[in-house]
Amino acid sequence: MIGPWPRAVHAVDPGAAGGSSSKLFTTHRGPVDPGALVIDGVRVTSLSRTVVDMAAWSSFLVSVTMIDHVLHHEAARVSAERDAGIVGAPRITQGSLLTELDSAHPRNGHQAAARAITFANGLSANPGESLGRVRFEELGFEIPELQVRFDVGGCTYYVDYFWRGVRKIGEFDGHIKYTRAAVMDGRDAVQVVVDEKDRESLLRPLVSSFDRWGWKLALSPHAFYRFLMDKGVPRAPTRGRS
Repeated sequence: MIGPWPRAVHAVDPGAAGGSSSKLFTTHRGPVDPGALVIDGVRVTSLSRTVVDMAAWSSFLVSVTMIDHVLHHEAARVSAERDAGIVGAPRITQGSLLTELDSAHPRNGHQAAARAITFANGLSANPGESLGRVRFEELGFEIPELQVRFDVGGCTYYVDYFWRGVRKIGEFDGHIKYTRAAVMDGRDAVQVVVDEKDRESLLRPLVSSFDRWGWKLALSPHAFYRFLMDKGVPRAPTRGRS
């Protein structure tokens, strides 16, 4: 999640006369989730239903971030199972989430949830990349291609964002690559920085520009808008210029 954690636990009760709430607990009347499961002794809704319920009442940013995450990890899970010869649970997709949404039929937020599901993209590899895409949408900029491949110097690189029409690369630099062991792949922080600079040096001659930004900038809509305008990120053709 991007933003504060929910303050209350939300529960579905098909027999409830209506919604009720307290400081830490909110009950909703609704259909039983046929995919419900038990985790650590607690009966919880399925992953698909949980995502749909969250998308129905959360902000567009929270919803897209969560759905991107699920789609990304579901693709990785199915790929790993296929390589291992395992037939696991069906993959969660945008189509299956839209079906789940119609089945859950929330009293409020159906349109908002459908918008978030439709906009989501499993190619977003982390919440920071999801944040960038949401900001592009909210601020009226063209949505770029994700994880575009470049072959240069005998190496293959994938970039976070690519605006093909103006040959512009954008990268979300959340600093995880400099601190998270799984991402650093045995390298120390200095080597990670050197590798990133070498990668950027190889990619820059192939494009018109290469720009980076981090959490602080992207979390401020006004500052990020000025940054994107200054860097020449193309505006969405159907959007106004307010």
